[in-house]
Amino acid sequence: MADAAALHTKDSTDQEFMTDVVEASNTQPVIVDFWAPWCGPCRQLGPIIERVVEGHKGAVKLVKINIDENPAFAGQLGVRSIPAVYAFDKGRPVDAFLGALPEGQVRGFIDKLLSGTDSAQAIAEALAQAEAASQQGDIATAAQIYAAIINEEPENVTAIAGLARCYLANGDKERASATLDMIPDDKKNDSTVKGVRMAIEMMGDSPAADEFDALLDAVMASPADHDKRFELAEAYAGAGRYADAVDHLLIILGAKMDWAEGKAKQKLLQVFEAAGATDPVTVEGRRRLASLMFA
Repeated sequence: MADAAALHTKDSTDQEFMTDVVEASNTQPVIVDFWAPWCGPCRQLGPIIERVVEGHKGAVKLVKINIDENPAFAGQLGVRSIPAVYAFDKGRPVDAFLGALPEGQVRGFIDKLLSGTDSAQAIAEALAQAEAASQQGDIATAAQIYAAIINEEPENVTAIAGLARCYLANGDKERASATLDMIPDDKKNDSTVKGVRMAIEMMGDSPAADEFDALLDAVMASPADHDKRFELAEAYAGAGRYADAVDHLLIILGAKMDWAEGKAKQKLLQVFEAAGATDPVTVEGRRRLASLMFA
């Protein structure tokens, strides 16, 4: 029997199959677990699949069918051994597996199912639109799209991190930090999230405008002064001017790759993390770094 506390899991019957599975899958994907009380692997798989489904917080539903009491639809689907798990979407079975899989494989099965749904494709397209708007400097449009995605999927890490970056682009460090607080605990170490946190940390290094001028004048007066150039690069990074920061750090590394025991290279990698793995600054910067390292 499904745990009474399980919000997205229920026991069903042959009489309710059309309603609980076929019709319900027109609204959200439905996982059907065909099992029996005497089946040891069924008892092993049951808690795992329930835990994974409940962890998706309503994105997918689990229906459990005891085939001893309800053999009709299991027979129609050709179930010969149990546990047998079928995924339904838009009223038809679209995937299945047999046996007691480990949790990681069960999670992969459900993630694959969700990635192919219409809603998942719509979210993916919206994320691409938001990223494109952000890259073009249209921060307001990007923020609106990210906010709309979060309204649909409150735990969408990419959208939350993207919205936080929008606030950072407008210099609002506090709202960026508050937005990241929406990230679920089990996803706080996501690389996308860590990149935004790095960008927030760097913002504390940003000097006033007149200090920028003084640093730039000092570097122009003494181009070989890598300490001053590094200080200028830190200032650019703190202001979110990652391309300028990368340029100056690469000048230092071009002169001496292990300058200050690797200090410049470490800062460069932090800038890449703050900018994001797919940002053109990072992509081009990594290419230029590789050219220096393997020249």
